[in-house]
Amino acid sequence: MTISPIPTTPSTAGEPRNQDTLLVASLLHLMSHYSAKGDGEPPCVKLASVIERHLCALARLPTIDPVLRATCEQLADQWANVVDARLPPPAPARQPLLARFMKTGWVSKGVPVAG
Repeated sequence: MTISPIPTTPSTAGEPRNQDTLLVASLLHLMSHYSAKGDGEPPCVKLASVIERHLCALARLPTIDPVLRATCEQLADQWANVVDARLPPPAPARQPLLARFMKTGWVSKGVPVAG
């Protein structure tokens, strides 16, 4: 899929885009890709994680409107919950090697057991 660049109009020619605008545009793009998955295709955890990070970055901008900041913080929390729910469960912690040997009553070969 190719993405066409944003056309430059006379009103925006030569004007630098601010970071707020770029972050909002990228968020809208990422969210539309997240929702446009194929039939039976599971949601992408990595994409949800990127959306959450972009929302956090937007909320941290010093010049952002307080209402937009609060909205981004709330949405970041919701996307973090989506990511957490989709992550595979952590692998069970393994016991240290010595603890496993002691648990099974391991005795080295050739050493008589005192008894």
